[in-house]
Amino acid sequence: MTTVRSDDPLDPPGTDCDVVTVPARQGLEAVDILRRGACDAMGPVLHDDGGATLGFLVPPGTAAAWDVPGSVCTETDGRGLRSAPEPPVEGSDWLLPPGDADLATDPAVLREALGEAQRLIEAADGCS
Repeated sequence: MTTVRSDDPLDPPGTDCDVVTVPARQGLEAVDILRRGACDAMGPVLHDDGGATLGFLVPPGTAAAWDVPGSVCTETDGRGLRSAPEPPVEGSDWLLPPGDADLATDPAVLREALGEAQRLIEAADGCS
């Protein structure tokens, strides 16, 4: 992904996005939940090489209302992140690359999946 001006003529419409970053364990559970669900609208997902976090691409402006504990939504302030086939940041790679996914994950659907993922993790940790 490259940071670009939202009015950049080389930036195709609809490709700007914010990024929700979560711990990898919760993120991987959420990816599984989203893939099993009836929702086909899951955008590209990044992971870092250290395996500590996942980043979900969400529509621009999501950060203004994002309040999910344990996650961070990076605001773009009118500048978007554009998905590209190459990993956007050194030390990261695509878990679900652009082209294999929708342009962005619906924030409401992601919020529900992250909540369910957290409950599953807490239940699993409570059983050990």
